[in-house]
Amino acid sequence: MAKCLRNGVGMVVLDRHGGGNSRQWTTFSGASFRRTIIDSMRCGGSRRRHDCVRDAKSLPEKLKQRNENQKQRSECGSATKKKNVNGSEKLSDLLRLSESPENGFDGVAAEEVRRKVEALEELKRAVKCLQSDDDVLGGAIEVRRLTKESSKARTTLALLGAIPPLVSLLDSEDLDSQIGSLYALLNLGIGNDANKAAIVKAGAVHKMLRLIQSPNGSPNPAVAEAVVANFLGLSALDSNKPIIGSSGAIPFLVKTLKDLDQTSSSQAKQDTLRALYNLSITPLNVPQILETDLVPFLLSTLGDMEVSERILSILSNVVSTAEGRKGVSIVPDAFQILVDALNWTDSPGCQEKASYILMVMAHKSYGDRQAMIEAGIASSLLELTLLGSTLAQKRASRILERLTVDKGKQVSENFGGGIGTVVSAPIFGGSSSTSAYPNLQLNECLEEEEGVMSDERKAVKQLVQQSLQNNMMRIAKRANLPQDFVLSDHLKSLTSSSTSKSLPF
Repeated sequence: MAKCLRNGVGMVVLDRHGGGNSRQWTTFSGASFRRTIIDSMRCGGSRRRHDCVRDAKSLPEKLKQRNENQKQRSECGSATKKKNVNGSEKLSDLLRLSESPENGFDGVAAEEVRRKVEALEELKRAVKCLQSDDDVLGGAIEVRRLTKESSKARTTLALLGAIPPLVSLLDSEDLDSQIGSLYALLNLGIGNDANKAAIVKAGAVHKMLRLIQSPNGSPNPAVAEAVVANFLGLSALDSNKPIIGSSGAIPFLVKTLKDLDQTSSSQAKQDTLRALYNLSITPLNVPQILETDLVPFLLSTLGDMEVSERILSILSNVVSTAEGRKGVSIVPDAFQILVDALNWTDSPGCQEKASYILMVMAHKSYGDRQAMIEAGIASSLLELTLLGSTLAQKRASRILERLTVDKGKQVSENFGGGIGTVVSAPIFGGSSSTSAYPNLQLNECLEEEEGVMSDERKAVKQLVQQSLQNNMMRIAKRANLPQDFVLSDHLKSLTSSSTSKSLPF
């Protein structure tokens, strides 16, 4: 915008090139006069010339200030984006908060900023120790301490690069360095799926397995316990389950579980079973489980109520595949053990899981159903439908329905030929007696059908009665009762009456 002059009259001096002479022109020449009038109109008249001059003076300064502000905002935005990419957004927040005296922050906010800055510097020092060759063990111990109860520290340390040097520390020959690295990695993975994936991706699983493959015999108990704890934490992530299962960790966990004696802590046994449970969730790991003797060992240990529910949970995952069901069914007394678990009225969880295993196997295999009947499952199922939890009752009813259908088909096959012959025989024609008395053939057919139905009912009643007797014999055997008491006429009549009352025949 043109600058307006206070006086409309002035002199313009034009210098000549090459000489000192000059020529004066009045401002009221034609072009100058028109320019003066236009400038006066742009400035809003002579009365507002002072404001226009002031605005004209401040306009370049305003434009300059606005460009500087935009430049600062763009630099701040690009720096923030770069720090977000590098995982240092928190650091940029701390830098902005560091200007608290100028922005009017009170003392409490300044103290909070100072505390956060000190915490960040402490995390940086721990990572620096890990990346140096002087005090790597001290850095691992510091990482373990900082990540024990702080989820923010776990995230920040991983972003600062703490995982790779900790995984490399597993190659150390020093026992303290191995244990320090294992527990530091364990704490880094607690409640953080990204860290779990990063630890496995860095090759920690294979390095951990090398630690427990001691040529002198069994590995160090402290190292083995730390490795089990890491496998438990890492296997909680679904993407890690097939990697850990195919690495050879399952045989190690099975061996560790079998080697745990009475002096070992119950926590170590629970950690091993929980790690095996996490790995058994993935069907790809079931073949690796069956290659070991885990299933027979679990069935033989099922009487230990401290771990029985966890054992049944693992078996529930195993029977989800055809290979797993076959692996369970070939174990001697497997169905007898599972049927006995149905009678544990003081443990509803065990009843529900055992009934689930039996329900899956009964639905898939006729041979397994026959083995269950021989183990006396009918009486246990009838008792479970009355005294079990809601879920256990529902599963027991489904198993009973499946067994009843099989028994009905078996009876129908035994008597099907006679029924078909009688029903398909011509009512009229044939012999003289048949043609003379047509209703006689129909009556004989009905009587034959009633006989078949009564035979079917008798067969089912006999099946249930036999199961009740077998169950009572097992109970008497556990209670150390004499065998003649179990086989007495009074007990037989009791089972007969209970069978007739409990079944709607």
